[in-house]
Amino acid sequence: MEVCVATCNRADYSKLAPIMFGIKSHPDDFELEVVVLGSHLIDDYGNTFRMIEQDDFDIGSKLHTIVRGEDEAAMVESVGLALVKLPDVLQRLHPDILVVHGDRFDALALATAAALMNIRILHVEGGEVSGTIDDSIRHAISKLAHYHACCTRMAEQHLIAMCEDHARILLAGCPSYDKLLLTHQRGDYLDIIKSWLGDNVQEGNYIVALQHPVTTDIQHSIKIYGLMLDALLSFDKKTLILFPNIDAGSKEMVRVMRRKGIEQHPNFRAVKHIPFEQFIQLVCHAGCMIGNSSCGVREAGAFGTPVINLGTRQTGRETGENVLHVRDADSHNKIFHALELQFGKRYPCSKIYGDGNAVPRILKFLQSIDLDEPLQKTFCFPPVKDSISQDIDHILETQSALAIDLGGTNLRVAIICMKGSVVKKYVQPNPRTFEDRMSLILRMCRDAMKDAVCLNCRILGVGVSTGGRVNPQAGVVLHSTNLIQEWSSVDLRTPISDALHLPVWVDNDGNCAALAERKFGHGKGVENFVTVITGTGIGGGIIHHNELVHGSTFCAAELGHIVVSLEGPECSCGGHGCIEAYSSGMALQREAKKLHDEDLLKVEGVDMKLSEPITAAHLISAARMGNSKADAILNKAATALGAGIINILHIVNPTLVILSGVLASFYQAPVQRIISERALFSTKGTKVVTSDLEEPALLGAASMVLDYTTRRIY
Repeated sequence: MEVCVATCNRADYSKLAPIMFGIKSHPDDFELEVVVLGSHLIDDYGNTFRMIEQDDFDIGSKLHTIVRGEDEAAMVESVGLALVKLPDVLQRLHPDILVVHGDRFDALALATAAALMNIRILHVEGGEVSGTIDDSIRHAISKLAHYHACCTRMAEQHLIAMCEDHARILLAGCPSYDKLLLTHQRGDYLDIIKSWLGDNVQEGNYIVALQHPVTTDIQHSIKIYGLMLDALLSFDKKTLILFPNIDAGSKEMVRVMRRKGIEQHPNFRAVKHIPFEQFIQLVCHAGCMIGNSSCGVREAGAFGTPVINLGTRQTGRETGENVLHVRDADSHNKIFHALELQFGKRYPCSKIYGDGNAVPRILKFLQSIDLDEPLQKTFCFPPVKDSISQDIDHILETQSALAIDLGGTNLRVAIICMKGSVVKKYVQPNPRTFEDRMSLILRMCRDAMKDAVCLNCRILGVGVSTGGRVNPQAGVVLHSTNLIQEWSSVDLRTPISDALHLPVWVDNDGNCAALAERKFGHGKGVENFVTVITGTGIGGGIIHHNELVHGSTFCAAELGHIVVSLEGPECSCGGHGCIEAYSSGMALQREAKKLHDEDLLKVEGVDMKLSEPITAAHLISAARMGNSKADAILNKAATALGAGIINILHIVNPTLVILSGVLASFYQAPVQRIISERALFSTKGTKVVTSDLEEPALLGAASMVLDYTTRRIY
C-alpha cells in the first residue's frame, strides 16, 4: 500500500512522525511518501522541514504554499496556492492513501485536492471540538475523508453524530502519546532544561508559554497575549516562550512581544522552534505551562503538568484536572492569580487522549482497508445509539476501569467494563506491612493491565475502595480501620498513578457502595438515596441531588456511629449505643458467643451442630428455629438499625434506602416495618430495598473512573 503523509507545520509533524516511523518500519506492507508544505518551509518559523530530514525521512515534494501577510486574506490565498500546486504532486505520486492531520487551513487544501482526485483520505484527530474556526475546518476535512483515526471517545461520538460510517472510524488515541509516554522520563532532561534556559534553572522552577492568535477575534487575542506577558513579567520566573504559529494575527503578537523587550529580558528565552523530543521534556518538568496551545490541554496532561489555558481557543477541548481555564482573561491580575494557583503543583497523569498504543492500531487499521471497495463515501443517518462501540478486532473498544478493594483480609483487583460486568477478578491475601501491600497492589494492577489487552479492554483509570476516612480530593487515606494496620495518612494516588500512568481515584468503601448503586443498582436515576452496609461493621453513603456527600472533614455518612441509646453497649469507636454496637455482624457474633457460653444458643429438640467459631449466622439460625433469646437479640438489633435509619430519613430525607451487605436480606423487612411505625408521617412511605449488586466495593471504585472519564463538563 502506497501511503502519502503530508505535513504542514511543526505541530502536526509531532502527531504524524510516530505514524511515519511505524509505516517505515513495515516495508513489506507499506511504501511511504512524504510531502512537506506550509510553514515548514519558512525561515521565520524555523525551517522545520530540516527536523524531518534529520529523522531520516526522504521528502518527496516540498511545496511553498504560504502567502506572506499573516492576515485573513493571506490565509485564503495560501489555501488557493496550495490547491494550484497539489494536483501535480498527487498525480505524480498517486498514493493509495493520503494521511492528513487536524484542522489547519493547509490540511483543508490537501483534503480538498485528494478528494477531487479520487484519493482515499485518512484523517487523524477528527471529531474534536476546540471552539474556533479550527472546528469548521476540522469538520470539513472529516466530511472529505474516507477513514478516521480519532483520539477520544467523545471525538468518536461526534464523528458518528456527523453521520460518518462507524466501520471506518478507529478510536486510536493520539499518536504523539506513543512517543511522549516512552520518552518523557529520559535521564538527560536536566541537560535539556539547562540548554534552553541556562545552568541556574532547576526542574519545576520555570514556565513554558505558547500562545497563538484566535483568527475569529484577532484583536482580543492580541490583547490577551499582552496581558499574559505582563503577568509573566510580574511573576518573575524563568520563562521559555515560543513564537506563535502562522495564523492571521501572529505578526502583531510578535510585535507586542518585542515592544515589551521579551527577547532581551534576562528571565525570558524566546524561540521559534524546539524539537518535539526536547519540547516534551521541557513541558514535563515545567512548574507550569500557560497559553492557548492544544499541547497544554492534550500532551501536558500525560505528565500532570499544571496548565493555564487562556481565552477561547481551546474552549471545547476535553481536559484533565491539571488545566485551569481563564476564558475571560481580561486583566493582568486574573492571569497573575492563576499563575499563583497553578505554579509548582503536580496532578495525576491523564490519558484522555491516548495510552501509548495509537500507532499499532492505526497500522492495523490501514492494513484492513480494502482498496477494491467502492471509493464513494456513504453516510449513515441512524439515531446515535447508547452503545457507540463496534466489535471489530482493531479497536480496543471495551472501555473499562481497574477497581481495587482493600479489605482487612484480602486485596482484590478487578477489570470492570462500562456496563458494570466484572471481566476478570484477582484476589490475594492482604500483606501486613505498608511496603508489601503497595508492592502487591502495583503487581496485581500490572498483571490486570496486561490481561486487559488480551481481553479487548482499554483501561481508563484506577479506582480504590478502602475502609476508614479518606480525602478523595488528594487521594489520601487519613485514618484507617482497625482491620488494616499501618494505613493512615497514606497517599495512594501518587504511587499508583506514577507507576501505571493512569489517573487514580480513592474513596471510602461505604461511599463506593453508594456510587455503585447510583451507576449500576437501585439508585440509578434516583436523585436522593442512602446506602447502608450491614456487614462486619455498619457503614454507607449518601447521594444528595445526584452527588455523593463527603462532608467538611470527609466524615459524612459514618452511619454505623449514629447513637440510638445513651447507655448502650460499647462500640469499636469508643462510644456507647451506636448502631454498629447493636446491629453489625461483630455485635451479633458477640451476643451469639454469650448465649453459647451460657449454653443458651441451643433449641429444644433440635440438633444445631454448633461448632467453633460462633458467628452471627448461628444466632439467626437459632432465632428461626424458635430460640426466644436469640430472637429478642435480633429484634433489638433490627430496632436499633431501624431507629438509626429513621434519623437519617429525618435529616436528609431520601426517597430510597438501599441495604447492602451479608445481613441486608435479614434486616430489610423489619427495618421497613419500623419506619412505617415510628417515622414522621412524611417519611413513612420511604422504600427500603436490598441491593442486587454482588461486588458493591469494586463496582463503586470502578464507577469513580467510568463516570469521570466519560463526563468532561464541570
